[in-house]
Amino acid sequence: MLSDLLAVVGSADFLIASIRMTTPLLLAAMGGIYSEKTGVLNISLEGMMLVGAFTGYYISYSSGSAAAGIIAAIIIGALMGLFHALMTVTLRCDQVVMAVGINVFALGVTSSLFRTLFGVTTSQLESPGLEPIAIPILSKIPVIGSVFFEHIWLVYLAFLMVPVTHYIMFYTNWGLNIRSVGEHPRAADTLGVNVYAVRYICVTFSGIMAALGGASLSIGGLNSFLDNMTAGRGFIAFAAIIFGKFNPIGTFLACLLFGTADAFQLRLQAMGSPLPHHLFLMLPYLVTLLTLIFFVGPSIAPRSQGVPYVRDER
Repeated sequence: MLSDLLAVVGSADFLIASIRMTTPLLLAAMGGIYSEKTGVLNISLEGMMLVGAFTGYYISYSSGSAAAGIIAAIIIGALMGLFHALMTVTLRCDQVVMAVGINVFALGVTSSLFRTLFGVTTSQLESPGLEPIAIPILSKIPVIGSVFFEHIWLVYLAFLMVPVTHYIMFYTNWGLNIRSVGEHPRAADTLGVNVYAVRYICVTFSGIMAALGGASLSIGGLNSFLDNMTAGRGFIAFAAIIFGKFNPIGTFLACLLFGTADAFQLRLQAMGSPLPHHLFLMLPYLVTLLTLIFFVGPSIAPRSQGVPYVRDER
């Protein structure tokens, strides 16, 4: 049994699956960092992912174009991000309650629309999906080429966002504005930074990235949609941000851990173990729980996190 497990972990297929499982988490988490850094909690990543997955699938299926599905997912993600920003930044609703509302709404509306549009059926209606892109030269490298350089473009985007986000956050004026808004919005306002605009832009961007994460599930390989198909990945992405201490590199490592655990449980099921498959399905969530309990330690959240900013209030 142990030799079988080692063979699975060391196989190219397992590494490819780990990268694919990490991608939706990484897309949502990289977008979520921008929102969290401005001090706006975005626990609604789960709902935004789910709506993005459904929208991407439906538009791709009805139009016959995966590109149209991606564009639709971006638009619906932006709208959901704008709505979350409107309710929390301008109207100052409780950020946690707002996020819970969006998550519950997303679960209900996607299930209802799917049944309304496709009827109650057990057959999987396949939509057009994104095609893998082989990077010239690099994809020809033995073993490594097929593992790292033959994926859909959303995979490349997800991993590219890690150094890009790190550079923006710590080496640009825009990143300095984002961090100052999250740490001390009044001081940032005094220095001429538009706190509301920065929060609106970042929360909207987090919605777009979460929706792309959802679309990577529905039209990035499976090319179908299932009820609650994100299955808590938005919450795991949020946990990865905390686990990574709101740092892009740490968040990336956390997403990679959770994605690898997800790929591992799928491989365990494929090995035909007599244990109930529900035990294996628990593995990524168990890893999330254990890492949060035993390894995270004190998290360094932005000081204004969850606190609405009121310009005229002293």
